[in-house]
Order: sequence, then C-alpha cells, then structure tokens
Amino acid sequence: MPSFVAPITPHGGKLINQLRIEGPAAAALYERALVAPLVQISEVILSDLELIAIGVVSPLTGFMDRSAYQSVLEHMHLPDGLPWTIPITLPVSADVVNRLRVGQDVALADPAGRIVGLLELSDIFRYDKTAEAEAVYRTTDDKHPGVARLYAQGDHYLAGNVWMLVEPVASFPDLAYTPLQTRELFSQRGWRQIVAFQTRNPIHRAHEYLQKCALEMVDGLLLHPLVGETKGDDIPADVRVESYRAVLEHYYPASRVLLAAFPAAMRYAGPREAVFHAICRKNYGCTHFIVGRDHAGVGNYYGTYDAQLIFREFDPELIGITPLMFEHAFHCHACGQVVTAKTCPHDSTQWLHLSGTQVRQKLLAGELLPLEFTRPEVSRILMRGMDTSR
Repeated sequence: MPSFVAPITPHGGKLINQLRIEGPAAAALYERALVAPLVQISEVILSDLELIAIGVVSPLTGFMDRSAYQSVLEHMHLPDGLPWTIPITLPVSADVVNRLRVGQDVALADPAGRIVGLLELSDIFRYDKTAEAEAVYRTTDDKHPGVARLYAQGDHYLAGNVWMLVEPVASFPDLAYTPLQTRELFSQRGWRQIVAFQTRNPIHRAHEYLQKCALEMVDGLLLHPLVGETKGDDIPADVRVESYRAVLEHYYPASRVLLAAFPAAMRYAGPREAVFHAICRKNYGCTHFIVGRDHAGVGNYYGTYDAQLIFREFDPELIGITPLMFEHAFHCHACGQVVTAKTCPHDSTQWLHLSGTQVRQKLLAGELLPLEFTRPEVSRILMRGMDTSR
C-alpha cells in the first residue's frame, strides 16, 4: 500500500463542509427551514449551493455579502487578500426582498419547489449589473451568454452562511467525487502531484496531447468535465462524458487518470473563470492546472491567451496551484503529429483546422472526423448524440 501523501492545502487553509444530510444537526436545520420564508433558486444557483456545500469553493461558507462582492469585482481578491475572481451570489427580485429582513433564516427551494438549503441571511444589497458585467465578463453585450444570464436575474443579492439540507443529485453518480473524496483517492494512489484538466467540450487529439504532455510531469491526471448548466448549443454532458470514457478506456493508463464530474455551471467568463477553475481544482487536491487557448471563452470576447496572462496578476503562493500554460495545439500534416507553434516549423497550410460548422456537417453526413482530429470512438459517439438531438 502507498504511504500517506500530505495533500495540497485547500484555498484559505480549510476545506469547508456545509453539507448536512444526516443526524440531529440535519434535522434541526431542516426544522428551521420549514418555518422560514421560502426563496426558489435556479439550477445555476443550485449548483453554486452544491459547490459551497461540498467545499469546492472553500473558503466560502455561503453567498457573498456586499463587502466580499465589491472586493472580488474591483480587486479580484476577497477582503482578507485571498485571490478570488468570480462572485458567488444569490440573486432575487425586489418582490422577494420586500418580505425578508437581515438576521432571519431563509429556506432555499430548487426549481421543483423542494427545500434544499437554509440561508442565515446576513446582508441584502442592490448591485449594478452593468458594472458586474464589465468587471467579470469584460463586456456589457447581452449576446454574451454570461452577461445575458446576469441581466435576466433579480436586481438584489442575498448573502449569508448556507447549508445544503439534501444530498446533491448527481448527473453521473459514479463520477460524483467531492473534494474530500478526490483527496483521499489521490493519497491512496500515492499521487503527490496531480494535474487537472477542465473541459466543456468532447475530447479531441489536441486535448489528448496537452493532457499527456502534463502527465509526463506529474503523478496523475484529474480529467474533470464540467456537467452543470451550459449554453444551449454546447454538446450535452452525457455525450461528452461518454466520449471521455471511451478515450480513457483505449488510450490512457487507467492507473494514472481519475475521471470525475465537476458540478459547476459554465459562466463563460474567460480569464477570470480560468483562475476560478484553478482554485476549485486546488480544493479538489490538485497541484497543477492546464490552461490552454481561450480557456472558458466564448465568441470573440477575449484574447487568445488572456486566460494565461491573468495569472501574472496574482501572487503565485496565494493562488497555490501551478498553472501549466500551453499554446494552441493542432495536427500538422508535415510533422505527422499534434504540435504547437512552439514546436512546428511549418506554415498554417500544413495545419489541420476544422470549424464547428465543418465538424457538424461531417457528422450529420455520417462521416467520421479525421483520425488526426479526434479518435474514431469519439466520432461515433458524437454521431449518435447528434442523431438523438434531431
């Protein structure tokens, strides 16, 4: 058996656990929720509640108050100086605010009306949506999916410590590892250095190249697809996860990879979200995090490598997880392999490029994508996924 491996310290020094689903403490919290005013939350806020509850966003113990929110927007740090880039907030309408007061309990219900959480309300504040859009997304354009979601939500935020009163419903139960569980698994496997890979897309050969380059440097890979809410034209999570399973089965060493589901919603906040994703993986116990081309980007809102450059704005010791920066990877016909501009001497006429439109056209026509672009197992899975979505 491998000896115990001391895990990387969680962000802020302590792994938070706000999940109370057993015993007298759970019963007491639920009794309080039953007599508290009820606020219904969206699927996105439900996923944030889960992130708080299982420690993914440690050191947060609840939804941000005005002080923390403003500090994150203006300085990308919490008030105590700890790096943090994405507001974790609970939006509500003015009608909801009018029936609440600071200091009381608030029961949180999921979109189906089931009580899922208890909030100890410590702050209520109105916020500037335009200012938040400009700070977090670097645009006020409502065509940006994150900005559109922001503009559609309520004009006030509720803040306070929160507890999740039910066990989170996992889309993929066998992949639903909490940060505590991944840390235990890393220790059992004797992994001292672990690299995480964030993805919301089906895996292709360029991804494979980045992951395997990173695996040459560390003990293990956490392949961590995001399975929370994404925009409507993204590939569904079940299709993506099936593609990951197929590739891992045939092309990766099983003893050096852990596939797990990341229950966050996608924000498409580009650079800020890259830092947020890194911090979350630090809480899962990872020591390194792959940051590639246009991480968490959408459209043309961010520069190609802005998500890498933003890490220069932080003290590396305070971030506490090492970003691995990779150039855009592609297959070069002349080289005969996946390369980057750093290693390939040929011009772009030798590079394989397929747009999203070209990929869809080929799959709808029943054509496998080029082997140099993705594995045939993934092509077949994507074909089936497109057939079922039509």
